Amino acid sequence: MKYNKIVKAKFIERPNRFVAYCDINGKVEKVHVKNTGKCRELLVPGYEVYLEESNNPSRATKYSLIAVQRENKLINMDSQVPNKMVYEALKDKSLVLPGFDEEITLLKPEKTYGNSRFDVYIEGKTKKAFIEIKGCTLEIDGVVKFPDAKTERGVKHVRELIKAREDGYLAYIIIVIQMEDVLYFTPNIEMHKEFGDVLKEADAKGVKILAYDSIVKIDDIKLNKPVKVIL
Repeated sequence: MKYNKIVKAKFIERPNRFVAYCDINGKVEKVHVKNTGKCRELLVPGYEVYLEESNNPSRATKYSLIAVQRENKLINMDSQVPNKMVYEALKDKSLVLPGFDEEITLLKPEKTYGNSRFDVYIEGKTKKAFIEIKGCTLEIDGVVKFPDAKTERGVKHVRELIKAREDGYLAYIIIVIQMEDVLYFTPNIEMHKEFGDVLKEADAKGVKILAYDSIVKIDDIKLNKPVKVIL
């Protein structure tokens, strides 16, 4: 996933989920935040951030906030890229899902099943699978956690994946960690215990819970290697 026209800035404040103010070379700019999560550990006044300049002159904001430098770690916080990263990695065969040992003959984004729309659907010669993708930006002492806010929608999707697995489909939850060099992933039960509980239930019923970190640059992010999952 490549970005164009990257600008370095200093974060000032975030008055709501969608908008932040940043200092670009002494000029205060209103920018779009491409992540509706809390991100309180990332959006700290004075932190160095990276913005992508838009080519659309009719946009209300000229820039989008895509990454944050937190101490010695560059963290991408664009919530739109995890789906694209997994889709492209499946398409170019750089990502091979455990248990799906067939060539993918159909790769489709956003496929509806039951009362949910999952991020990716794949088919092989005999196997079919639904994939739900979660971007993760919350890191504490090398441990990454999801979610950073309660997610009833996330719980609903996991329950639907359990049903899909019971109906004979393969089912995957892929946690895309939008940074590199982490220890392991675990659900954030302090924030939303129900989500952690339903992940354990899903794992017990055959839904595969996978996590991958990312190589993050100021103008690029790509899927890297598997990360240990502790439920």
